Amino acid sequence: MPSRNYNTHKTSMSTKVEATIEDLYKVKGKAEIVNGEIVEMSPTGRLPHHAAMEIMVSLRSYAKTTRTGYPIGDNVGFVVNLPHRKSFCPDAAFYVGPNPGMKFFDGAPVFAVEVRSEGDYGPRAERQMAQKRADYFATGTQVVWDVDLLSNEVVHVYRASDPESATIYQRGEIAEAEPAVPGWTMPVDDLFLQ
Repeated sequence: MPSRNYNTHKTSMSTKVEATIEDLYKVKGKAEIVNGEIVEMSPTGRLPHHAAMEIMVSLRSYAKTTRTGYPIGDNVGFVVNLPHRKSFCPDAAFYVGPNPGMKFFDGAPVFAVEVRSEGDYGPRAERQMAQKRADYFATGTQVVWDVDLLSNEVVHVYRASDPESATIYQRGEIAEAEPAVPGWTMPVDDLFLQ
């Protein structure tokens, strides 16, 4: 068998520096750190913003009543530690843990909401959303909502206990986020403009 010389070609090594949480603090707008890079997210449209805001307002009411957790609106950072992901920035969320003051939250929310925007459709988008849900579950999130305002199946509720299956809620129904937000419910119709 002939000997092989693996040193005959020089390969260039990437000297790319991975983005840090400190870099993320400098971003003007919504962004996450994925695969060592800052991934900026475009502004959302009126309908997705309204849906995310309604979820946060409902969670705020729940938190005031139960005196538990933090209701989170859009553009809030959560620092996590996966090999390929260092942060999340959900459209709405519920967090149970220490108050970070002026800093990002340390760790993932127990409940995260991703409201689809215009670019969140098609095979590539579906793969990206499935990977993001897996990342949420890997960091301790218990429930993830995938909200699709253009579908009859508006709210897909994914749980860490069964991440491949979703409970689906349509208009006229009441959605929930058990066990992440015990006893909290929200009418699906509230996600739409009146």
